[in-house]
Amino acid sequence: MRTPPGSMRPGGRTARVRAAVLRAAGDALVENGVHGLDLADVASRAQVGKTTVYRRWGSVPGLVADLLDDMAEQSLPRSDTGSLLGDLTANARLVQRTLADPRQGVLFKAVIAAATCDARTAEALNRFYATRIEEWAPCVEAAARRGEVPPDTDPREVIRAVSAPLYYRLLASGDPLDEDIAERAAAAAATAARAGIYASGTG
Repeated sequence: MRTPPGSMRPGGRTARVRAAVLRAAGDALVENGVHGLDLADVASRAQVGKTTVYRRWGSVPGLVADLLDDMAEQSLPRSDTGSLLGDLTANARLVQRTLADPRQGVLFKAVIAAATCDARTAEALNRFYATRIEEWAPCVEAAARRGEVPPDTDPREVIRAVSAPLYYRLLASGDPLDEDIAERAAAAAATAARAGIYASGTG
């Protein structure tokens, strides 16, 4: 079966080329948005041949999808503070720092915009968030084992509840995205989880 463009993960020169191209693609997205993304421009920025970029990624959606996959690979590991509130606060602060970053915040806006009109990018975005949720879900499972939340609490819903208010501020309201907001989002999710809001059969 043919491997999708940009999906290989070999080492050596190929890995260096991929890293350079994805870094250049991220720069171009931040500067021009997805509609201004051009494979020839990315190749020039990365100082690689145009044919290399076209052969490996094939299209702008293919390049953006691989960029998202790379972002998932580079994500920081979850914290383990020993308490649900501590873990959720660490998660919220990580999301807040990422979205408030002048480069990363703009980059996320661009790829989310691209995902609304391209199925391949949407699939990559779904994989990215699924990866992040799976990485952090164990902190809720650990809280259930400690008796902090009901044993049938849905860990993924709790993690989604932490980041949802932060993404709302990034994409919809435009309100400030500071650490205080992150801590409030974590506290609200922890309080709801302890109250059984995310337990199966609730509602």
